[in-house]
Amino acid sequence: MDLKNHRESSNIEDKRQNPLAHPRVKMSGIALILAVLASLVTGKDPSSLIAQLTGNQASPLGIQDAGLQYPPQDEHARFVSVILASTEDSWSALLPAMHSVYRKPKLVLYSGRIKSACGNAEAAMGPFYCASDQKIYLDLSFFKELHKLGAPGDFAQAYVIGHEIGHHVQNLLGISGKIQQQRNQLSTVESNALSVLLELQADCFAGVWASYANRQQPMLEPGDMDEGLQAAAAVGDDSLQKQGGGNVFPEAFTHGSSEQRVFWLKKGLEKGLPGECDTFGSGKV
Repeated sequence: MDLKNHRESSNIEDKRQNPLAHPRVKMSGIALILAVLASLVTGKDPSSLIAQLTGNQASPLGIQDAGLQYPPQDEHARFVSVILASTEDSWSALLPAMHSVYRKPKLVLYSGRIKSACGNAEAAMGPFYCASDQKIYLDLSFFKELHKLGAPGDFAQAYVIGHEIGHHVQNLLGISGKIQQQRNQLSTVESNALSVLLELQADCFAGVWASYANRQQPMLEPGDMDEGLQAAAAVGDDSLQKQGGGNVFPEAFTHGSSEQRVFWLKKGLEKGLPGECDTFGSGKV
């Protein structure tokens, strides 16, 4: 990606103790991600399952002191800040057409563990959006795990951020709340199916952001779109289940298959319009 002359966001909350340090864990990040997936199948609390696998007992997680500055050599943090700024500009322009106003979310950088308004979180759970405080939480070590999953490249990383921003857009539009109410009344399998539709829409919104932003201020270089599509395929539920060496259980999918995730990200990239991201009314899921 060519991000020269692109502004940085002022909505970064850096809560890492040491921006250049890696979190201490006793198992690989991929293994931890797979442990979380296992919890979705077994119904166990992911934090307790991780504690069993790592030998660490669960304990209250404290929030580290906030500091909005990071060292000049912290390239990943600056990259995140630029991508966040791009999403701010894009969705501020796009949402009025959907009869909504874009409220800029905060993006929290943390290391290892953190306490959010949505509860305690481990880096193993991956980046996530918390609707309760309208913040996105990201441990930069996830980018290394993304690389291990076969999804290298800066646009692969940007796609991940764009996806979480997509959840913020869903929240602002009232989509997330409506779907959550429906899920509360459904069986686990039916609830998972709705979760998949929500996640696929966030993928599509990520594509819409990248398409719009690139038209306003070119940033995508040859091969970037392929990086994003490769990342979408790498984090498909079926792909991650296979990574664990087990069978594929579609009824346990919560984010969508690799094929589905690639389809909706690509649609967002090609169409560039939020209205094209109606995963709930489409038969292509």
